[in-house]
Amino acid sequence: MRYILIIACLVSVVSLASCVGEYKEPAEVNKRAMTNQEIIKRSGTKFRTGNAAANKIAMDDAMNRLKSGGGLFGKKGLVLGGDDNDKNKVTGMAMPINPYLWRAGLETISFMPIASADPFGGIVITDWYNDVNNTDERCKINIFIKGVELTTSNLKASIFCQELVSGSWIDKQVDVEKSASLENAILEKAKKIRLAGQ
Repeated sequence: MRYILIIACLVSVVSLASCVGEYKEPAEVNKRAMTNQEIIKRSGTKFRTGNAAANKIAMDDAMNRLKSGGGLFGKKGLVLGGDDNDKNKVTGMAMPINPYLWRAGLETISFMPIASADPFGGIVITDWYNDVNNTDERCKINIFIKGVELTTSNLKASIFCQELVSGSWIDKQVDVEKSASLENAILEKAKKIRLAGQ
């Protein structure tokens, strides 16, 4: 009988010891909640929820941010082609071209209609544009950004013009000086954008 009493006491102590745990505040529990809305809320994602497609995008971005501590490559991003101290090289995986040249190119030709813009390939192509002062001529611009450095060699701009002759548009010879002038305007604007961001 004595052994049964000792065994019963030991079983009671073990079972009571397993029940003891730390008390968690509701806020602490909410921090670790794994519902989709709580995950999205904690992550700081900029994507909105609403329908199924938007919820999936927001959830994917939220999980990515929570795993990496920020965006796709963390809070600092990813630097390619140099170290962090090189101020002429700025890029990320999503945009393998110089963002200052890209933005300056778009701003310089913002008065023209854009036919195509590809930030991954660094290509901007405008649609034909007629100046109100000269309706017998129309021009089109192609801008190519070829690298991550803010240099002249990574920018190529071409201006193509046509002239209206007897109801038909005829190609004019490419004006190399106008194209060079456009490149210089884009480079100057890119430098100003970079300086404004520092």
